[in-house]
Amino acid sequence: MIFKNAKINGQLCDFEVADGKFVKIGKIDGDGTDLGGKTVIPGLVDVHTHGCVGFDTMDAEFSEMCDYLAKNGVTSWLPTTMTVSMDDIMKTMSTDTNCKGAQILGFHMEGPYINVKYKGAQNEKFIKAPDFEEFKKLPNVKMVTIAPEVEGSMEFIEKAKDVCVVSMGHTDTTYDIAMEAIKNGASCLTHSFNAMPPLHHRNPGLLGAGMETGIYAQIICDGLHIHKAVILAMYKIFGTDRLVLISDSMRATGMTDGEYEFGGQTIVVKDAVARTQEGAIAGSTSTLWTCVNKAVEFGIPFEDAVKMASETPAKMIGVKKGQITEGYDADFVVLDDDRTILGTYIAGEKY
Repeated sequence: MIFKNAKINGQLCDFEVADGKFVKIGKIDGDGTDLGGKTVIPGLVDVHTHGCVGFDTMDAEFSEMCDYLAKNGVTSWLPTTMTVSMDDIMKTMSTDTNCKGAQILGFHMEGPYINVKYKGAQNEKFIKAPDFEEFKKLPNVKMVTIAPEVEGSMEFIEKAKDVCVVSMGHTDTTYDIAMEAIKNGASCLTHSFNAMPPLHHRNPGLLGAGMETGIYAQIICDGLHIHKAVILAMYKIFGTDRLVLISDSMRATGMTDGEYEFGGQTIVVKDAVARTQEGAIAGSTSTLWTCVNKAVEFGIPFEDAVKMASETPAKMIGVKKGQITEGYDADFVVLDDDRTILGTYIAGEKY
């Protein structure tokens, strides 16, 4: 299939798709689907999302979520589990994920191997020490979030790094412990600044360790979780090759205000802000596409914002997605001049 007159990175060109992949990009002779000079960007990759349109990943019902995400520019994602029982986590990860719409690449296991002090909206009842023998029984884990200061974490990180991305979050770790964890294979920060101590000039902690080293950093760019100034600072420090935009969305995304269940707890959404009954922020109600546009509103160039929501997360989890490049999966989004989504394509097929 040939697509003509696409604006990619500001330049008009054609591209060809075969067997679900980009096979040629440039001037291509012959007829094809004329995109009329509309902007084409790589499909977005959300590596941290708990749900949307009334569904939670722990419900293990993915069809409606995959549909909604695809319509909002996300072509692949990691359903993110909560701190619940291991039986429930196993049930979710063992569910058929072959759904139409945004492709499920695997799971992000956020908890239960975290610190009670920074549990956030996670359920304290199920928090526990890391157990690799237990963990390795879970199918298709692409990322695990862990608090590196918890007993047994270093041994866990050394083993888990060969299975998936090890990210650090919901943690009270010191700088030294964080640096040791990074040396042992941890390679990402989970929703930076949230559920961890703040950056201090004499006690840099996890954030300082992440800034110093070459690891990735997830950040929720919804305009609520992180101040604009901090988003811009992280963009300058980590750059587009290391900063990963995430939605951290929950089941109220795409829904109205009200009460929702989240990890076995009641969450109240008011004015699109989700909080626990104790007042802690409990995930976002934004899509990743909303986060991309918020980054642009803050002053980040559009191409950079898109890269941090597509190419960079795809590289982090080791998949050939997130780029309009020959040999990569043909997942892309066509935008109108005002950046309204006109169509989402997955493996070259319009969804």
